[in-house]
Amino acid sequence: MSDALLNTLAEALAEVVTLIDTCDDDVLDPDTAVKWLESTAFLLDRLPPADRRELAERVRAAAGRHPEGGWRDGLLRVPDGFGLDDDQHERYCESIARVVADFTAAVRDADPATPVPTCPGWTLADLVAHHGTTHRWAEHVVRTRAAERVRAREVPLDLPDEPSAYPQWMADAAESSLRTLRTVDPDLPMWSHGADQRVAFYPRRLLFEAVIHCADAQLALGQEPRVEPGTAADGIAEFFENVPCYTWITERLTSSAGGSVRLLARDTGAAWTITFSAAGFSWTATVEAADVTVSADVADLLLLVYGRRRPDEDRFTVRGGGAVLDAWLGAMAM
Repeated sequence: MSDALLNTLAEALAEVVTLIDTCDDDVLDPDTAVKWLESTAFLLDRLPPADRRELAERVRAAAGRHPEGGWRDGLLRVPDGFGLDDDQHERYCESIARVVADFTAAVRDADPATPVPTCPGWTLADLVAHHGTTHRWAEHVVRTRAAERVRAREVPLDLPDEPSAYPQWMADAAESSLRTLRTVDPDLPMWSHGADQRVAFYPRRLLFEAVIHCADAQLALGQEPRVEPGTAADGIAEFFENVPCYTWITERLTSSAGGSVRLLARDTGAAWTITFSAAGFSWTATVEAADVTVSADVADLLLLVYGRRRPDEDRFTVRGGGAVLDAWLGAMAM
Protein backbone atom coordinates (compact mmCIF):
# COMPACT_ATOMS: atom_id res chain seq x y z
CA MET A 1 0.00 0.00 0.00
CA SER A 2 1.05 3.58 -0.58
CA ASP A 3 1.78 5.91 2.32
CA ALA A 4 -1.18 8.03 1.30
CA LEU A 5 -3.55 5.06 1.55
CA LEU A 6 -2.10 3.90 4.88
CA ASN A 7 -2.39 7.41 6.32
CA THR A 8 -5.98 7.68 5.15
CA LEU A 9 -6.92 4.29 6.62
CA ALA A 10 -5.27 5.19 9.94
CA GLU A 11 -7.13 8.48 10.08
CA ALA A 12 -10.44 6.84 9.15
CA LEU A 13 -9.98 4.23 11.88
CA ALA A 14 -9.13 6.86 14.47
CA GLU A 15 -12.13 9.00 13.52
CA VAL A 16 -14.57 6.08 13.65
CA VAL A 17 -13.23 5.00 17.03
CA THR A 18 -13.44 8.55 18.37
CA LEU A 19 -17.01 8.91 17.09
CA ILE A 20 -18.03 5.68 18.82
CA ASP A 21 -16.22 6.63 22.01
CA THR A 22 -17.80 10.11 22.23
CA CYS A 23 -21.27 9.34 20.89
CA ASP A 24 -24.22 10.17 23.19
CA ASP A 25 -26.00 7.19 24.73
CA ASP A 26 -29.30 8.20 23.14
CA VAL A 27 -27.68 8.03 19.70
CA LEU A 28 -25.65 4.85 20.09
CA ASP A 29 -26.51 2.10 22.56
CA PRO A 30 -23.60 1.87 25.07
CA ASP A 31 -23.50 -1.94 24.89
CA THR A 32 -23.18 -1.77 21.11
CA ALA A 33 -20.43 0.85 21.39
CA VAL A 34 -18.49 -1.34 23.82
CA LYS A 35 -18.92 -4.36 21.54
CA TRP A 36 -17.60 -2.42 18.53
CA LEU A 37 -14.63 -1.05 20.46
CA GLU A 38 -13.78 -4.48 21.90
CA SER A 39 -13.95 -6.02 18.40
CA THR A 40 -11.61 -3.33 17.10
CA ALA A 41 -9.22 -3.90 20.01
CA PHE A 42 -9.22 -7.64 19.29
CA LEU A 43 -8.31 -7.07 15.64
CA LEU A 44 -5.58 -4.55 16.45
CA ASP A 45 -4.11 -6.87 19.05
CA ARG A 46 -3.50 -9.42 16.29
CA LEU A 47 -1.00 -7.06 14.64
CA PRO A 48 2.70 -7.66 15.29
CA PRO A 49 4.46 -5.06 17.49
CA ALA A 50 6.12 -3.17 14.63
CA ASP A 51 2.76 -2.67 12.88
CA ARG A 52 1.14 -1.51 16.13
CA ARG A 53 3.84 1.12 16.59
CA GLU A 54 3.52 2.28 12.99
CA LEU A 55 -0.25 2.57 13.34
CA ALA A 56 0.17 4.67 16.50
CA GLU A 57 2.52 7.02 14.67
CA ARG A 58 0.14 7.40 11.72
CA VAL A 59 -2.84 8.08 14.00
CA ARG A 60 -0.90 10.80 15.83
CA ALA A 61 0.14 12.32 12.51
CA ALA A 62 -3.51 12.32 11.46
CA ALA A 63 -4.50 14.02 14.71
CA GLY A 64 -1.86 16.67 14.09
CA ARG A 65 -3.62 17.67 10.90
CA HIS A 66 -6.66 18.83 12.92
CA PRO A 67 -6.88 22.12 14.80
CA GLU A 68 -6.41 22.09 18.56
CA GLY A 69 -9.53 21.14 20.47
CA GLY A 70 -11.62 18.24 21.71
CA TRP A 71 -11.68 16.32 18.43
CA ARG A 72 -7.91 16.40 18.06
CA ASP A 73 -7.53 15.35 21.71
CA GLY A 74 -9.88 12.42 21.09
CA LEU A 75 -7.83 11.23 18.13
CA LEU A 76 -4.64 11.46 20.18
CA ARG A 77 -6.15 9.18 22.81
CA VAL A 78 -6.72 6.35 20.33
CA PRO A 79 -3.18 4.84 20.46
CA ASP A 80 -3.24 4.82 24.27
CA GLY A 81 -6.75 3.41 24.36
CA PHE A 82 -5.70 0.38 22.33
CA GLY A 83 -2.29 0.01 23.98
CA LEU A 84 -0.47 0.54 20.69
CA ASP A 85 2.47 2.02 22.58
CA ASP A 86 2.71 -0.68 25.23
CA ASP A 87 6.24 -1.54 26.31
CA GLN A 88 7.21 -4.13 23.71
CA HIS A 89 10.01 -5.52 25.86
CA GLU A 90 7.53 -6.27 28.63
CA ARG A 91 4.95 -7.59 26.18
CA TYR A 92 7.48 -10.13 24.95
CA CYS A 93 8.34 -11.10 28.53
CA GLU A 94 4.67 -11.57 29.39
CA SER A 95 4.14 -13.66 26.27
CA ILE A 96 7.13 -15.87 27.10
CA ALA A 97 5.73 -16.51 30.57
CA ARG A 98 2.36 -17.56 29.11
CA VAL A 99 3.81 -19.86 26.44
CA VAL A 100 6.28 -21.52 28.82
CA ALA A 101 3.40 -22.11 31.26
CA ASP A 102 1.48 -23.84 28.45
CA PHE A 103 4.59 -25.82 27.48
CA THR A 104 5.18 -26.91 31.07
CA ALA A 105 1.53 -27.93 31.53
CA ALA A 106 1.64 -30.00 28.33
CA VAL A 107 4.70 -32.03 29.36
CA ARG A 108 4.52 -32.13 33.16
CA ASP A 109 2.67 -35.44 33.38
CA ALA A 110 3.70 -36.86 30.00
CA ASP A 111 6.11 -39.76 29.51
CA PRO A 112 9.57 -38.16 29.04
CA ALA A 113 10.42 -40.93 26.55
CA THR A 114 7.63 -39.88 24.16
CA PRO A 115 9.13 -39.33 20.67
CA VAL A 116 8.85 -35.84 19.14
CA PRO A 117 8.13 -36.36 15.41
CA THR A 118 8.87 -32.74 14.49
CA CYS A 119 12.37 -33.06 16.03
CA PRO A 120 13.52 -36.44 14.67
CA GLY A 121 15.51 -38.47 17.18
CA TRP A 122 14.36 -36.40 20.15
CA THR A 123 12.12 -37.37 23.05
CA LEU A 124 10.07 -35.00 25.18
CA ALA A 125 12.90 -35.12 27.73
CA ASP A 126 15.34 -33.93 25.05
CA LEU A 127 12.97 -31.17 23.96
CA VAL A 128 12.39 -29.87 27.48
CA ALA A 129 16.09 -30.03 28.33
CA HIS A 130 16.88 -28.09 25.15
CA HIS A 131 14.41 -25.32 25.91
CA GLY A 132 15.43 -25.04 29.54
CA THR A 133 19.07 -24.85 28.43
CA THR A 134 18.17 -22.00 26.04
CA HIS A 135 16.75 -19.99 28.95
CA ARG A 136 19.77 -20.70 31.18
CA TRP A 137 22.08 -19.66 28.37
CA ALA A 138 20.10 -16.48 27.54
CA GLU A 139 19.99 -15.45 31.19
CA HIS A 140 23.77 -15.80 31.40
CA VAL A 141 24.61 -13.87 28.23
CA VAL A 142 22.22 -11.01 29.06
CA ARG A 143 23.31 -10.77 32.71
CA THR A 144 26.99 -10.67 31.69
CA ARG A 145 26.31 -8.46 28.62
CA ALA A 146 28.29 -10.85 26.45
CA ALA A 147 30.44 -9.10 23.86
CA GLU A 148 31.16 -12.30 21.92
CA ARG A 149 29.63 -15.73 21.35
CA VAL A 150 29.03 -17.89 24.41
CA ARG A 151 28.40 -21.61 23.98
CA ALA A 152 25.68 -23.33 25.99
CA ARG A 153 28.24 -25.82 27.30
CA GLU A 154 30.02 -22.92 29.00
CA VAL A 155 26.95 -22.09 31.13
CA PRO A 156 26.05 -23.94 34.39
CA LEU A 157 22.81 -25.83 33.74
CA ASP A 158 22.09 -27.77 36.95
CA LEU A 159 20.01 -30.23 34.95
CA PRO A 160 18.20 -32.70 37.27
CA ASP A 161 19.15 -36.38 37.21
CA GLU A 162 15.56 -37.51 36.61
CA PRO A 163 13.85 -36.53 33.34
CA SER A 164 10.54 -36.36 35.23
CA ALA A 165 11.95 -33.26 36.96
CA TYR A 166 12.83 -31.51 33.69
CA PRO A 167 9.52 -29.62 33.26
CA GLN A 168 9.83 -27.80 36.58
CA TRP A 169 13.52 -27.16 35.90
CA MET A 170 12.56 -25.62 32.53
CA ALA A 171 9.90 -23.44 34.18
CA ASP A 172 12.42 -22.26 36.78
CA ALA A 173 14.97 -21.51 34.04
CA ALA A 174 12.41 -19.39 32.17
CA GLU A 175 11.50 -17.54 35.36
CA SER A 176 15.17 -16.78 35.93
CA SER A 177 15.75 -15.52 32.38
CA LEU A 178 12.66 -13.30 32.56
CA ARG A 179 13.74 -11.87 35.90
CA THR A 180 17.06 -10.85 34.36
CA LEU A 181 15.52 -9.50 31.14
CA ARG A 182 13.12 -7.30 33.09
CA THR A 183 15.99 -5.57 34.90
CA VAL A 184 17.98 -4.64 31.78
CA ASP A 185 17.48 -1.79 29.31
CA PRO A 186 16.43 -3.48 26.05
CA ASP A 187 18.34 -0.88 24.00
CA LEU A 188 21.73 -1.73 25.52
CA PRO A 189 24.14 -3.04 22.86
CA MET A 190 25.47 -6.58 23.23
CA TRP A 191 26.35 -9.65 21.19
CA SER A 192 23.60 -11.79 19.73
CA HIS A 193 23.47 -14.48 17.07
CA GLY A 194 20.86 -12.51 15.12
CA ALA A 195 20.38 -9.24 13.29
CA ASP A 196 19.53 -7.18 16.40
CA GLN A 197 22.70 -6.59 18.43
CA ARG A 198 20.87 -5.36 21.53
CA VAL A 199 19.35 -6.88 24.66
CA ALA A 200 16.00 -6.52 22.85
CA PHE A 201 16.96 -9.46 20.62
CA TYR A 202 16.64 -11.96 23.45
CA PRO A 203 13.02 -11.73 24.65
CA ARG A 204 11.78 -11.76 21.07
CA ARG A 205 13.97 -14.77 20.22
CA LEU A 206 13.05 -16.61 23.43
CA LEU A 207 9.37 -16.11 22.69
CA PHE A 208 9.55 -17.86 19.34
CA GLU A 209 11.82 -20.57 20.72
CA ALA A 210 9.06 -21.20 23.27
CA VAL A 211 6.23 -21.00 20.71
CA ILE A 212 7.83 -23.51 18.33
CA HIS A 213 8.98 -25.97 20.98
CA CYS A 214 5.65 -25.79 22.79
CA ALA A 215 4.07 -26.70 19.44
CA ASP A 216 6.57 -29.57 19.11
CA ALA A 217 5.45 -30.94 22.47
CA GLN A 218 1.76 -30.47 21.74
CA LEU A 219 2.01 -32.18 18.37
CA ALA A 220 3.92 -35.08 19.95
CA LEU A 221 1.09 -35.48 22.46
CA GLY A 222 -1.69 -35.29 19.87
CA GLN A 223 -2.70 -31.76 20.80
CA GLU A 224 -3.39 -28.87 18.44
CA PRO A 225 -0.96 -25.95 18.80
CA ARG A 226 -2.61 -22.58 19.29
CA VAL A 227 -0.62 -19.47 18.40
CA GLU A 228 -2.10 -15.98 18.53
CA PRO A 229 -2.20 -14.41 15.02
CA GLY A 230 -0.19 -11.33 15.99
CA THR A 231 2.46 -13.50 17.62
CA ALA A 232 2.61 -15.77 14.58
CA ALA A 233 3.01 -12.84 12.17
CA ASP A 234 5.78 -11.36 14.29
CA GLY A 235 7.42 -14.79 14.45
CA ILE A 236 7.56 -15.05 10.67
CA ALA A 237 9.09 -11.59 10.38
CA GLU A 238 11.60 -12.30 13.16
CA PHE A 239 12.72 -15.49 11.45
CA PHE A 240 13.19 -13.80 8.07
CA GLU A 241 15.07 -10.89 9.66
CA ASN A 242 17.57 -13.34 11.14
CA VAL A 243 18.00 -15.66 8.13
CA PRO A 244 21.01 -13.69 6.79
CA CYS A 245 22.78 -14.46 10.10
CA TYR A 246 22.15 -18.21 9.81
CA THR A 247 24.93 -19.30 7.46
CA TRP A 248 23.73 -22.91 7.26
CA ILE A 249 20.46 -21.62 5.77
CA THR A 250 21.94 -18.99 3.46
CA GLU A 251 24.43 -21.50 2.05
CA ARG A 252 21.61 -23.90 1.18
CA LEU A 253 19.49 -21.10 -0.29
CA THR A 254 22.24 -19.71 -2.50
CA SER A 255 23.23 -23.17 -3.74
CA SER A 256 19.66 -23.99 -4.84
CA ALA A 257 18.12 -23.18 -8.20
CA GLY A 258 16.33 -20.24 -6.61
CA GLY A 259 12.87 -18.82 -7.02
CA SER A 260 10.24 -16.88 -5.12
CA VAL A 261 7.57 -17.86 -2.60
CA ARG A 262 4.54 -15.87 -1.48
CA LEU A 263 2.83 -16.56 1.86
CA LEU A 264 -0.73 -15.29 2.33
CA ALA A 265 -2.47 -15.34 5.72
CA ARG A 266 -6.17 -16.06 5.26
CA ASP A 267 -7.18 -14.89 8.72
CA THR A 268 -5.28 -11.59 8.95
CA GLY A 269 -4.54 -10.63 5.35
CA ALA A 270 -0.80 -10.43 6.07
CA ALA A 271 1.59 -11.39 3.29
CA TRP A 272 5.28 -12.14 2.80
CA THR A 273 7.18 -12.58 -0.46
CA ILE A 274 10.54 -14.33 -0.34
CA THR A 275 13.14 -14.39 -3.12
CA PHE A 276 16.24 -16.58 -3.08
CA SER A 277 18.98 -17.35 -5.58
CA ALA A 278 22.76 -17.55 -5.89
CA ALA A 279 22.73 -13.78 -5.43
CA GLY A 280 21.24 -14.06 -1.93
CA PHE A 281 18.03 -13.96 0.10
CA SER A 282 15.47 -11.16 0.40
CA TRP A 283 11.91 -10.73 1.60
CA THR A 284 9.16 -8.15 1.88
CA ALA A 285 5.99 -8.02 3.97
CA THR A 286 3.96 -7.37 0.82
CA VAL A 287 2.21 -9.21 -1.99
CA GLU A 288 4.58 -9.52 -4.94
CA ALA A 289 4.67 -11.75 -7.99
CA ALA A 290 6.04 -15.19 -7.07
CA ASP A 291 6.62 -18.66 -8.50
CA VAL A 292 4.46 -20.29 -5.83
CA THR A 293 1.82 -19.04 -3.37
CA VAL A 294 0.92 -20.73 -0.09
CA SER A 295 -2.28 -19.68 1.70
CA ALA A 296 -3.27 -20.66 5.24
CA ASP A 297 -3.99 -19.15 8.64
CA VAL A 298 -0.98 -17.21 9.88
CA ALA A 299 -0.24 -19.64 12.75
CA ASP A 300 0.00 -22.51 10.27
CA LEU A 301 2.28 -20.43 8.04
CA LEU A 302 4.60 -19.88 11.01
CA LEU A 303 4.74 -23.63 11.66
CA LEU A 304 5.32 -24.24 7.94
CA VAL A 305 8.27 -21.82 7.90
CA TYR A 306 9.76 -23.71 10.85
CA GLY A 307 9.15 -27.10 9.23
CA ARG A 308 6.48 -28.16 11.72
CA ARG A 309 3.79 -28.37 9.05
CA ARG A 310 3.91 -29.78 5.54
CA PRO A 311 2.42 -27.91 2.58
CA ASP A 312 0.44 -30.99 1.46
CA GLU A 313 -1.76 -30.80 4.59
CA ASP A 314 -5.39 -29.83 3.99
CA ARG A 315 -4.95 -26.59 5.92
CA PHE A 316 -2.74 -25.20 3.10
CA THR A 317 -3.61 -24.10 -0.42
CA VAL A 318 -0.62 -24.17 -2.78
CA ARG A 319 -0.65 -22.60 -6.22
CA GLY A 320 2.35 -22.63 -8.53
CA GLY A 321 5.69 -24.38 -8.65
CA GLY A 322 5.89 -27.14 -6.07
CA ALA A 323 9.58 -27.69 -6.84
CA VAL A 324 10.40 -24.11 -5.82
CA LEU A 325 8.45 -24.51 -2.58
CA ASP A 326 10.20 -27.80 -1.78
CA ALA A 327 13.60 -26.23 -2.45
CA TRP A 328 12.83 -23.28 -0.20
CA LEU A 329 11.44 -25.36 2.66
CA GLY A 330 14.37 -27.75 2.40
CA ALA A 331 16.87 -24.92 2.61
CA MET A 332 15.06 -23.24 5.50
CA ALA A 333 14.96 -26.36 7.69
CA MET A 334 16.24 -25.59 11.18
